[in-house]
Amino acid sequence: MSIVVTGATGHLGRHVVEQLLEKVPAAEITAVVRDEARAADLAARGVRLAVADYNAPRTFDGLFAAGDKVLLISGNEFDKGRPAQHQVVIDAAAAAGVALLAYTSAPGSLSAALADDHRATEKALLASGLPYSLLRNGWYHENYTENLAPVLAHDAVVAAAGDGRLSSASRADYAAAAVAVLTGEGHENTTYELGGDEAWSFAEYAAELSRRTGREIVYNAVSPEALTGILTGAGLPGPFAAILAGVDASIEKGELVVTTGDLSRLTGRPTTPLSEAIAAALQD
Repeated sequence: MSIVVTGATGHLGRHVVEQLLEKVPAAEITAVVRDEARAADLAARGVRLAVADYNAPRTFDGLFAAGDKVLLISGNEFDKGRPAQHQVVIDAAAAAGVALLAYTSAPGSLSAALADDHRATEKALLASGLPYSLLRNGWYHENYTENLAPVLAHDAVVAAAGDGRLSSASRADYAAAAVAVLTGEGHENTTYELGGDEAWSFAEYAAELSRRTGREIVYNAVSPEALTGILTGAGLPGPFAAILAGVDASIEKGELVVTTGDLSRLTGRPTTPLSEAIAAALQD
């Protein structure tokens, strides 16, 4: 039996594997990667590597074994039909008879187009008959703190979320929830709505940035159409820019406020405050 993590060299996958190494022997962890070289450090620590690609179904043949617990981290290739990619993993897991397939999804309240692929994958997973756990991850702090350069260059936070609030948390927080499910018992056929303990608005985000930098950073609320134009002007593909603007519209409606407390309950600790994530990002 192994704990298998797909997308193991991605941002979230790295956190999951690192935290698994604190809980279970490395020999019990399988990291699924597309580029073995990017996971050489994990292999050196005793983690088993499996090279497979969501776009190449045969690479998953025989990858899983009966009794495995699998974390399917959703793909990030928005233009390649993510439900079909995820179906490859679901089919391989079903053929092997894994003990659990956990999937990193999106909040059930999210109506933005971003959620469509997740809902389709959830439907496929439930139809497979596999024991499942839906980890409906909210938004990540890092979506905002990893690229502060434009904000600091213009002393402005630009978003199409109006006065909406969101319950974000750090990638490490969401990874800890996944690890709790993968290493714990009784998580079969569960759905967890995951988000930070405290919701915040973009005005509050700008105010915290101002406090941390000693500069006056304002929040400029724009329309989704204007934001799409700004993002495409910055080099993002049009369809992806529209998806991000759609998420902001959902934030304005309150669809990314998560009040279940599932994330802190699974991890056994409070979620990382946004202020802490901002402080860490400004020190980098």
